[in-house]
Amino acid sequence: MVDAKHQMGQRLVQRENHFLASAARINYYDLVIDHAQGAILTDVDGNDYIDLLASASAVNVGHTHPKVVRAIQQQAEKLIHYTPSYFHHQPEQQLAERLAALAPGDDREVVFGNSGSDANEAIIKFARAYTGRQYIVSYMDAYHGSTYGAMTLSGVSLNMTRKMGPLLPGVIHVPYPDLYRRLPHESEHAVSMRYFSAFKAPFESYLPADETAAVLIEPIQGDGGIRQAPAEYLQLVYNFCHAHGILFAVDEVNQGMGRTGKMWSVERFEHVIPDLMSVGKSLASGMPLSAVIGRRDIMESLAAPAHTFTTGANPICCAASLATLDVLNTEQLLAKSLADGDYVRRQFLKLQQRHPKIGDVRMYGLDGGIEIVKDAVSKTPDPEFASRVIYAAFQHGVVIITLKGNILRFQPPLVITRAQLDTALTVLDAAFTAAKNDDVTLPAGKIGW
Repeated sequence: MVDAKHQMGQRLVQRENHFLASAARINYYDLVIDHAQGAILTDVDGNDYIDLLASASAVNVGHTHPKVVRAIQQQAEKLIHYTPSYFHHQPEQQLAERLAALAPGDDREVVFGNSGSDANEAIIKFARAYTGRQYIVSYMDAYHGSTYGAMTLSGVSLNMTRKMGPLLPGVIHVPYPDLYRRLPHESEHAVSMRYFSAFKAPFESYLPADETAAVLIEPIQGDGGIRQAPAEYLQLVYNFCHAHGILFAVDEVNQGMGRTGKMWSVERFEHVIPDLMSVGKSLASGMPLSAVIGRRDIMESLAAPAHTFTTGANPICCAASLATLDVLNTEQLLAKSLADGDYVRRQFLKLQQRHPKIGDVRMYGLDGGIEIVKDAVSKTPDPEFASRVIYAAFQHGVVIITLKGNILRFQPPLVITRAQLDTALTVLDAAFTAAKNDDVTLPAGKIGW
């Protein structure tokens, strides 16, 4: 059945499905975006939507921000591209210096790439080169990218490994702390100690610490459900790494660039300074640009051409990134993220009183994971109900998706207005009611991850 509101969009999607491989897209609903401004998307049929996804946290300063657009236009008129693998251009030089200064710690250097995936590949390269060790520890439920090394580091979907082995050797996965599903009467300290014991288990049985190059962690897991590691746990892992000569690396691709109310999510933890840090997504407001920022001695452990890309550090992307950093600063979007995130958290807690399917509300600035469960006692995930909620919201002008099937991903552009937030929350309230009353008809096929 063709939806009258989305006739052109649905026809375009049907045509596209004949040419685009299914592995390239996670299906949610037929939305063909024509243009966007701030936190509003407009599809090819002229329908407007409040965007609670921000292109997977890739446009933190909002869609087509005038300062970013102007920077792109001005740079395109001067130089579209010349590879920095051989020569130099000023936007790259300016951005490298600026990122080195913004990163936690002192005496930092930068390398550029095209995506978060290659940034996390770079962490493997530099960690192994600097330490002379082979093993990398990452986390279950992590998402680090889709290239071979990055997908080996990931642990969020079986379809990221199915039919593609063997994967990169030397990668070990450990469980990520889950504060929502605690044991009976378990304190946060006890959770930290339980998961730290699980972290140490490989080192006590088959993984030599003196052959381990790095631990890579998302201080707040993104596609794993927007959940923050306990501060005590992260400190224990950090201390363990330093005691054994293991590099401590963090993935800020999803959670960085002001998303959590800090420039980098790792800054939410005191006394934790990463040795290596990957950045992407909102680094250039969705333009293809990534970076790894690390200690100078680590970054100098490889010589050219160990990590060069023909199109890395494209001057237009670098200009967009410089403008994005300006907007984050001049519009005080980090402080706005904290204030708006606290407001949204309180509103979701009110919704939780009316909709017991809301099991957990996790908000770190405008960075939220709203867990949908069958009931508050069992905490069993309810992906079907969550799918009905997001589809009902879409039908009424709000774009939101799920993570892990049952977790609402709340990551709007940081420029979203309070009025837009209120409208979106009202729509979500009605969507929960519609899902409860079985008033939502889902399209055929799987929705989400």
